[in-house]
Amino acid sequence: MKKLSSSLLFCILIASCGPKITDKVAEQPLFEVLTQQSTGGANIKFSEILSEPNEIKMLQNDPVLKKKISEHDVQNSNFLILNMGEQISGGYKIGISSVEEKKDSIIVTVKEQFPEPDEMVTQAITYPYCVLKINSKKPIAIK
Repeated sequence: MKKLSSSLLFCILIASCGPKITDKVAEQPLFEVLTQQSTGGANIKFSEILSEPNEIKMLQNDPVLKKKISEHDVQNSNFLILNMGEQISGGYKIGISSVEEKKDSIIVTVKEQFPEPDEMVTQAITYPYCVLKINSKKPIAIK
């Protein structure tokens, strides 16, 4: 019994004297693609930056997005909607190629993908779009 209690005391002593494990908050990524779809976007090509809480709350009415946007996000993030407009077939995508944080702004570079001339694609009209969350309230510039 003495041997067991001295072993237990030794383990407790080592655990208390060892390196402390701290709860380090993981740094949030600069951006997150909330959804990227081949259809469901608008008829015209446009991009829109949502920065006001009442604008952002409108995104929460979308069944795909409502579980991905918290009240914290509404207050601390900006959102970007990218629409490629009406396309004559499948194989089109819109998204981002890069997001850079500058001292006073966020630079978002948009990337559009088109089907290859000989690629087999869905023969249906599509409306590609993408919704992006930027974890910053800095002004956004789109390239």
